[in-house]
Amino acid sequence: MAVETKREVLGLKPKGDLIREAEERPLQGSPDPALLALTPAGLMKGDKCEEQGRDPKPAAPHQPTEEEEALIEFHRSYRDLFQFFCNNTTIHGAIRLVCSQHNRMKTAFWAVLWLCTFGMMYWQFGLLFEEYFSYPVSLNINLNSDKLVFPAITICTLNPYRYTQIKGELEELDRITEQTLFDLYKYNSSSSLVAHPRGRRDLQETLLHPLQRLRDPALPLRRARSAASSLQDNNPQVNWKDWKIGFKLCNQNKSDCFYQTYSSGVDAVREWYRFHYINILSRLPDTFTSLEEDKLGNFIFNCRFNQVSCNQANYSHFHHPIYGNCYTFNGENSSNLWMSSMPGIDNGLTLTLRTEQNDFIPLLSTVTGARVTVHGQDEPPFMDDGGFNLRPGVETSISMRKEALDRLGGNYGDCTNNGSDIPVKNLYPSKYTQQVCIHSCFQESMVKECGCAYIFYPRPKHVEYCDYKKHDSWGYCYYKLQDAFSSDRLGCFTKCRKPCSVTSYQLSAGYSRWPSVTSQDWVFQMLSLQNNYTIKNKRNGVAKLNIFFKELNYKTNSESPSVTMVTLLSNLGSQWSLWFGSSVLSVVEMAEFIFDLMVITFLMLLRRFRSRYWSPGRGGRGAQEVASTPASSLPSRICPQPSSPTSSPPSPDTSQALTAPPPAYATLAPSSLAGTSSSAFTPREP
Repeated sequence: MAVETKREVLGLKPKGDLIREAEERPLQGSPDPALLALTPAGLMKGDKCEEQGRDPKPAAPHQPTEEEEALIEFHRSYRDLFQFFCNNTTIHGAIRLVCSQHNRMKTAFWAVLWLCTFGMMYWQFGLLFEEYFSYPVSLNINLNSDKLVFPAITICTLNPYRYTQIKGELEELDRITEQTLFDLYKYNSSSSLVAHPRGRRDLQETLLHPLQRLRDPALPLRRARSAASSLQDNNPQVNWKDWKIGFKLCNQNKSDCFYQTYSSGVDAVREWYRFHYINILSRLPDTFTSLEEDKLGNFIFNCRFNQVSCNQANYSHFHHPIYGNCYTFNGENSSNLWMSSMPGIDNGLTLTLRTEQNDFIPLLSTVTGARVTVHGQDEPPFMDDGGFNLRPGVETSISMRKEALDRLGGNYGDCTNNGSDIPVKNLYPSKYTQQVCIHSCFQESMVKECGCAYIFYPRPKHVEYCDYKKHDSWGYCYYKLQDAFSSDRLGCFTKCRKPCSVTSYQLSAGYSRWPSVTSQDWVFQMLSLQNNYTIKNKRNGVAKLNIFFKELNYKTNSESPSVTMVTLLSNLGSQWSLWFGSSVLSVVEMAEFIFDLMVITFLMLLRRFRSRYWSPGRGGRGAQEVASTPASSLPSRICPQPSSPTSSPPSPDTSQALTAPPPAYATLAPSSLAGTSSSAFTPREP
């Protein structure tokens, strides 16, 4: 009673009233000093407190201020992280997930809408990345106009040798061919068959792979006599449509054979004659050429370029096994390349050619005229692939238009710059082209499989040309390879990629009769006097060729990437702005959110792992000890021990100090703690 009277005199309220008043009073301004004396460190509602005990350490832990926060801090839970992100992000729609959290329907609606928008955006992202990594290209067409380098022009005679010059090597083959034509078609081409009545049975002993008439297995058998007819028994009553002409080819040990057949007798005779002609050419020395045809004046009567006569420095000569003597004008060996500064027929190349066939090989050369091809200076002329024939007695005018194509290599296209990355050795003394690579690839396969080289393609070092007297099965091997080559089973078309830079010439032809009826007499007379040569068959003995640029404008087709990295980033930014209305910094915010999410997940897993495996003493047994300890025996470190009702009221000095009592270190017993705490709050008697 005396203590309560003194409290009223000093104006002090009971401790319980102070705590209740502090809980109900809003936090405005500075706290009540009396409240601070009873609630150390300004504890708020809901804060945990422990009884103060005899501990030499400070009574309360130090609370960090804003200036003393750590360098890196993370949120305590996923909920805190999600709320912080939605409240502070610049991504549209995210804040609606927090603002409408008291309305579950709106929260669910905005969550579904936000996720659908997020999915649509990344679906568009996937399409954009798929397009980018498909490496599409755009074709740019540019039209340029400038002086143009005149291309190389190669022209051939269509007759490999003078027949009188090579007749000795072809005599046996011609005689067997004539006998074959007589046996198969009753055609007598010369009187030699009457003078030499030997049958083909006697002649075929000196020549391998004879030409035969074979019945088509796809047609039904009409007569037993026709099916059993021998090579010498040619019944005129047989339907010729039921038969095919061909020759038999076998491998080296004769275990596998097939017939190379043709439905046309003309094609069969030409191919069979050509097959044996190749074997004869392989035995001829390299110096064996038609010396008479090697002279330009014996084949070309007149040559002019840009109204100026040609000279020997403007052309080069080579010999082709089938097309004969060939001349290349304005090739890479020319001293000065021709330039075209004006279009038109008067500013191009004009040639007057001799096309007589008085001394041609009759069974090999079945066409008359000349063979012409247009190509680049650093490219070999492929007369079979890109050539065309000139007709005698006709003036042929060829107009050209240049086109250039630049492809993108690498990921954007399957092309090569110089052929160094192609697994095929270039056998031609020229730059890489696809035709060069394909022919070189076939020759490599020929050497590898057949053991000899095909005479129409360049020969590798230390390799012989194919001859059935040395390589008896090369014909079987060649035609098998030719079939595999056509169906790309050799892989040549796959290995030989297109060059990245290609220059081509688009040709268009016009024809007119030359010379005309009224002018042919004096034209032929002038040509005979000028070249010291008598033209026997005037109309079929000459031909004229004009090659010129149609216009100096040339087209350049170049490829460029359709989707670059700049285009990709622009498209991604457009999609991000369309669906979320944000910028690059919003992407950084999203990345930060994902990073914080991963860190929180890692810390939670680490804490669970440590509590389970690294601290066994603080596991289940420690928890049981803490649970069995009475609350009165726990140490009082933060909250003061409440005063007992028997405690004396504090003195004026104590009330003015308003300080928390120091912890009692004498004992941890409940009675001792109560007594010590009570005595600490007992005011002195006045």
